Amino acid sequence: MYYQTGSYNFPPKRSVATDPLERIERMAAAHAVVIFSNSTCCMCHAAKRPFCDMGVNPTVYEIDQDPRGKDLEKALLRLLGGASAVPAVFIGGKLVGAIDTVLASHINGSLVPLLKDAGALWL
Repeated sequence: MYYQTGSYNFPPKRSVATDPLERIERMAAAHAVVIFSNSTCCMCHAAKRPFCDMGVNPTVYEIDQDPRGKDLEKALLRLLGGASAVPAVFIGGKLVGAIDTVLASHINGSLVPLLKDAGALWL
């Protein structure tokens, strides 16, 4: 069914995707570095620190302050396959992992190339 306006036929307006995995994918792809976090989580704070120390300003989504945060949390749990949904770090739209993966990448030197490839770091 199309709505007629003047001499043009427009398809019906589609609603924004309500699937939490699709929402996470869109949010993660919109910025070079995205961290899904909980505002009261000390591990989330620790995950943000290396990026800030390198001069990278990650986009942080505090899921505990999102009206649909519980749905995001469930989807992140599935993506991470672990006991905790946050912190979940995406670089260049791709899931890097939780804090253990991020810190291990930072220590072994593989984090900086990921950030450069994503356009988050220029040095």
